[in-house]
Amino acid sequence: MGNSLRERVVAVGDKAPKFTVRTDRGREVSTTDFGGKVLVVNFWATWCPPCIEEMPSLQAMAQQLGPKGVVVLGVSVDKNDVSYKRFLQQARVSFETSRDPEANISADYGTFKYPETYIIDREGKVRQKIIGPQDWTAPEVIRSIESLL
Repeated sequence: MGNSLRERVVAVGDKAPKFTVRTDRGREVSTTDFGGKVLVVNFWATWCPPCIEEMPSLQAMAQQLGPKGVVVLGVSVDKNDVSYKRFLQQARVSFETSRDPEANISADYGTFKYPETYIIDREGKVRQKIIGPQDWTAPEVIRSIESLL
């Protein structure tokens, strides 16, 4: 059993697992839809204080780097749809979001603690894996993501 979990953990340098989700805007998107762009996949939940703490800076980074070719996709593991939608509305989240209540996608990445974020380059390779909250507007973080463009 220990080996099967270890085999599912996605590491820097690995090809990012493919998935398809229906976003809250009704769009069906797949990781393959973002070819040529840098994809930031953020696994989070409304019941996770560190996730909520980093959301404003993630939002700001998405607005700053979106025009340059960075796409942020928030994948929530919330089971409660009402709480999830209420939070998105109150926080005015503008990047693409989706709810994965069974945590199937995060499990494919080997993610079981939140927040956890994967930065995937234009070729679909994981370039960074960030465990825990992050200040997404910090100059070194912005430079690091921009270096993948």
